[in-house]
Amino acid sequence: MGTAMLDLKENNPGQGLLALVVALLEVVKEALVHAAVRRVEGGSLSDSEVERLGDALAELEDAVEAIKAEHGVADAVRSVRDDLDGLVGDLIHALAGEPRREEPRRVDTRQVDTRRVDTERAYA
Repeated sequence: MGTAMLDLKENNPGQGLLALVVALLEVVKEALVHAAVRRVEGGSLSDSEVERLGDALAELEDAVEAIKAEHGVADAVRSVRDDLDGLVGDLIHALAGEPRREEPRRVDTRQVDTRRVDTERAYA
C-alpha cells in the first residue's frame, strides 16, 4: 500500500488534504449511487424522480471530476482511494479470519452512467 493517505505533508499539504477530502467525497458518491440503484430496482420512484436522481448524481460526478482536474489531484485521489480500499479490505478479511486478497476489488464509478442510474434494469 502507498502512503499518500497518511503522509499529507509530502510535496504540498493542501493538495494532500484536498485529495483526502475528494476521495471521501467519492466514497459517499458511490454509496449514493448504490442506494439510488436499489431504489430504482425496487420500483419506488416515478420516472421523473429517476431522471432527477440520475441528473443529480451526474452533476455530483461532474463536480468531483472538475475539482480533481482544476487542482491536479487525480493521481493523489486514486492513491488515497487505493489506500482506503486496502485498509478496509484488510479489516474485513481480519474480521472474517481470512487471508487478505492481493488486489482490492473496487467499483470504478467513472464507468457508471449516473445520468441513467440503470433505468433499463428498473423497467425490464
